[in-house]
Amino acid sequence: MKYAVVESERRFLVRSLPAGVERTTAITDRYLTGTRIRLREVAEPDGRLVRKLGHKVRLGPGPQRIACTSVYLDDAEWAVLARLPATVLHKRRHHVHLDGRHVAVDELPDGTLLAEVDGGDQPVDDVPAGLDVIEEVTLDEAWTGAALSRS
Repeated sequence: MKYAVVESERRFLVRSLPAGVERTTAITDRYLTGTRIRLREVAEPDGRLVRKLGHKVRLGPGPQRIACTSVYLDDAEWAVLARLPATVLHKRRHHVHLDGRHVAVDELPDGTLLAEVDGGDQPVDDVPAGLDVIEEVTLDEAWTGAALSRS
């Protein structure tokens, strides 16, 4: 795990966007067929595009702790890798801080809101106030990006 960043996270379906959204980005994820590799293109509000190749490995039982590795790509690298077979997920990500934690709320194409609470390298023990939770889906594989890209 020398080059990976360990993240601890929990995911929740939520009824509405929390107050205080700081910025919103448009994200296109391409999950390369037959791999655990994701190509991500993020359109920032200022018009910049950020492109990267990502790889996630679960640590221990359950998906709560993940080792993440990212490589930033230039246009030529993106063009080569984007030709590989993949399933695609488009979403809008709303960034907010609640109770001192970064929360990313993904707005899926059908309007569903999926919140991810990032604990960094520490476990996420509590649900931040201001998050209108319907149900926790951290352990539900159907709510991973790769699964959503196939539906």
